[in-house]
Amino acid sequence: CLLQDFANLKTIDFGNCFDTSNVTDMHSMFAGCSSLTSLDLSGFDTSNVTYMSYMFQMCDNLSNVDLSSFSTSNVTNMRSTFESCGSLIRLDLTSFDTSKVTDMAFMFTSCNSLTSLDLSNFDTSNVTNMLWMFGLCYDLTSLNLSNFDTSAVTEMDDILTGCDVLTDFNCSDARILKEYSNRR
Repeated sequence: CLLQDFANLKTIDFGNCFDTSNVTDMHSMFAGCSSLTSLDLSGFDTSNVTYMSYMFQMCDNLSNVDLSSFSTSNVTNMRSTFESCGSLIRLDLTSFDTSKVTDMAFMFTSCNSLTSLDLSNFDTSNVTNMLWMFGLCYDLTSLNLSNFDTSAVTEMDDILTGCDVLTDFNCSDARILKEYSNRR
């Protein structure tokens, strides 16, 4: 919760003087920083982080965030990580290792400016909760979930609620396909 609810904070320059190498918990770190428009976190060492829940929640004006150097191999919780980031127009999560994550509920809920999201690299074999994961992503037209595995998932209600313009959908998981076909 380091910078949580710093609603008037417009820019952050971490430079090379912010050592995160021993940090294990980044939950709600930027939550509620509603005036931020971009964030460069390329210098962050996240190799020991286990919690990223609510990390950027309600960063309403955040349109660009650089997470290219993020190591997520120890992360177990990504609940609501990007929830209500309504101005995000692009999100590159190709470097994310989600093999230990168990909770992805509400992860992208209300990211209603995202038109495309490629999560083909996501390993979801240990995830138990995907509740509302993409809910209210109104402008999402392209979604790649080609490697999703929901065999351990116990909660996934409304995973695609509000994704009514989704036309380019890549997924082979039967449970998600059923949810998708119910939305059509």
